[in-house]
Amino acid sequence: MKTSDFDYELPRELIAQYPAERRDESRLLVLKRETGDIEHHVFRDVADYLAARDVLALNESRVFPARFLGTRRGTGGRVEMFLLRELSPFRWEVLVKPAARIRQGAVLEFGGGRMTARVVRALPAGKREVELAISGDVHRAIEDYGQVPLPPYIDREPEDLDSERYQTVYARVDGAVAAPTAGLHFTEPLLASLSSRGIAAARLVLHVGLGTFRPVATDDPNEHEMEEERYEVSPGAAGTINAARASGGRVVAVGTTSVRVLETVADADGRVHPGEGTTRLFIRPPHEFRCVDVLLTNFHLPRSTLLMLVSAFAGREALLAAYEEAIREGYRFYSYGDAMLVL
Repeated sequence: MKTSDFDYELPRELIAQYPAERRDESRLLVLKRETGDIEHHVFRDVADYLAARDVLALNESRVFPARFLGTRRGTGGRVEMFLLRELSPFRWEVLVKPAARIRQGAVLEFGGGRMTARVVRALPAGKREVELAISGDVHRAIEDYGQVPLPPYIDREPEDLDSERYQTVYARVDGAVAAPTAGLHFTEPLLASLSSRGIAAARLVLHVGLGTFRPVATDDPNEHEMEEERYEVSPGAAGTINAARASGGRVVAVGTTSVRVLETVADADGRVHPGEGTTRLFIRPPHEFRCVDVLLTNFHLPRSTLLMLVSAFAGREALLAAYEEAIREGYRFYSYGDAMLVL
C-alpha cells in the first residue's frame, strides 16, 4: 500500500474557515462498514445511533495559546514560535520560524519585551529548546501573550470566537496545540441527553502535537515516523470502558486521538489498562482494532496519518467513496468542518 492510495482532490472552498453557528448543527455523514451504506444527518442526530450501555471515549485535552509572534532582539526581525512541550517550568521545546536565522543564544521577545525566550539548544526540524523569562507566573504569561494555534489550512488570523470554539466543551487538561476536533460538535445539553439515556462517558487525555498536520512525505507509509504525544488514562476511565464492554455495550471513540489512546493501552483481549506515558502508535491498514467499536471523526487531509487511521477502521475503498459523496454534497472539511460516524 502506498501513500498515494490515500490521496483525493478537495475543492478549496470546502475547507471550513469558521465553525458552524451552533456546535451540534454541523452535518453528520453516517457510514456503515458492513454494507458501505451512507446516510446524511445533522450532528445532534448522533443520539439515534447510540444505545444504553455504550460508552463515549472523550479526549479532555485542552488547546493552550501556543503560538507567539514577536521579534528577535538586536535585529528586530519578525519571528514565530510554537510551544510544543514543557520540559520544566521555564524550559520548553518549541518550533521556530525562520529556523535558519534563530541560532543558539538568540533572544526572542514577545508582548513588547515583557516575555523573552533565549535559545539554549538547537534541535532538528526547526525545533529549539528555549528558556523563558517572565516576571510572574509563566503559564499566565502564555495565556496573556500567546494566540490560539489555528491549523495552517485556516487562512486567517485567530479571532475572539476561536478561544471558545476551537476547544471542546469538556476540555480540562492543558497541553494540546491542536484540538481533538471530533469533540467540537458536542454541546453540554447533548452530552447530558446522552447520559440520561444510559450512555456513559470515559474521559481520557492525549495532547495533540503539530505532527497531526504533517502529511506522510514518503511513498511507503511504513517509513513515516510519528511524533511522540502524551496520554493519560485514569483508573476510572479504564473501569468505565471495561464495564461497558463487559455489559455488551460499544466503545465509541470520539476522534482519532481517542482511538490512538485506547489502542495504545488496550491488551490483546481489548481490556483497557490505566496509565500515562507517550505514544508513537501509527494506525494504518491493516490494523486489528482491540476495543474500538464505533468511530466519530471529522474529515481529514489527504495523505495524512489520520486518514490512514480511519481507513484502517472503515476500509479504504468505503471511506474514499464516502469522501467523494461528502464532496458532492458540499460537506465542510477539516477542523471546523462536519463530522462522520463510522458504524
